[in-house]
Amino acid sequence: MKEAAQTNDIVKISASNPVRTDCEFSRIVVRPVSIKGKACFQAEMFKGAQAFHQNIPPEELSDWIASYVQGVYKQTLFVMTDREVTYLTSSKGKVTRLEKPAAHEAVRDGNDRQKKYILNVGKPVPALADLGVFTQDGKVVAGMYDKFKQINRFVEILDDVFKSHTGKLTVLDFGCSKSYLTFVVYYYLTELRHIDAQIIGYDVKKDVVANCNALAAKYGYRNLRFEAADVSKDKLSDEHIDAVISLHACDTATDYALHYAVRHNVKYIFSVPCCQHEVNNSISAGQGDLDVLLRYGIVKERVSALLTDAIRAMTLEDEGYKVDVMEFVDLAHSPKNIMLRCVKTGKTSRKNAAAIRSLLEKYGFHQTLFELLNK
Repeated sequence: MKEAAQTNDIVKISASNPVRTDCEFSRIVVRPVSIKGKACFQAEMFKGAQAFHQNIPPEELSDWIASYVQGVYKQTLFVMTDREVTYLTSSKGKVTRLEKPAAHEAVRDGNDRQKKYILNVGKPVPALADLGVFTQDGKVVAGMYDKFKQINRFVEILDDVFKSHTGKLTVLDFGCSKSYLTFVVYYYLTELRHIDAQIIGYDVKKDVVANCNALAAKYGYRNLRFEAADVSKDKLSDEHIDAVISLHACDTATDYALHYAVRHNVKYIFSVPCCQHEVNNSISAGQGDLDVLLRYGIVKERVSALLTDAIRAMTLEDEGYKVDVMEFVDLAHSPKNIMLRCVKTGKTSRKNAAAIRSLLEKYGFHQTLFELLNK
């Protein structure tokens, strides 16, 4: 473990699960930082609800790890720029060392440690400079770093699915708004993965759509177009669609996007819901197990959002999709952090419908996707 601490490419060290019950700190995270232009490591040590910090000179890190971490925690992970080394310590003191390549190559950047994303600082997506995410010299604009992380996370999730894709790919992006994501997805598919991709972005705002079409023309994105349409009312594309994206489509607009995907037998769905008011506005006490969660406004609001996504996921399962409900980004960066990643795999069923219908009837609320698909 001391040997690992002596390398100069450490991105993060994480120690957790103490060997002894009387250990002072439940978890320790160490990261490289730059303080007043001087490199050092900062340890964040968690004790109950409190976090304590200590700055460690690089030449002292190895001894510090030996004193505070080695033999103290059952699992210690060293994340390097190109690999991950894990030390597992048993209650009897036996240490097992495991090593594997890093899932994504990581980089150190002073006080802002980050993974080396698929999209990287210094090599901006051209359109994102016009949209205000990057500066012209490739730096992330102050105040847009959370947006940059969200975009990168979305691209990573797409990459898990499409990195080996061959042939054509047609994607619909619902509620694209300023289209940060739409331009990035097009860039990723065509420029980075060299996929023959066509993307259509829908939004209700005509001026936004006109601006995005002008930007697509400016950069020669011939297979990227935007249309003004309301997903809940207007006729949408009848061509074959392979994937539907819905990032932060507001309230029931997400349900209409998912309904479109189901009715058009779309194979891939990537949806991050937003502004989920429908259930919260209609649910009421039903003299059942959920009543205790409906007494307080903020609890009711959060439960309603989770209930909405659970019903959407169960409904999509009934429609033959394999559904992963996953964390999109860390909650610290966005409260809209649940993604439904769906792949069409099988035949439809109604295994979940009865349970959902029972909840709707007992608590008197509405859920648009379920009702659209179970008329």
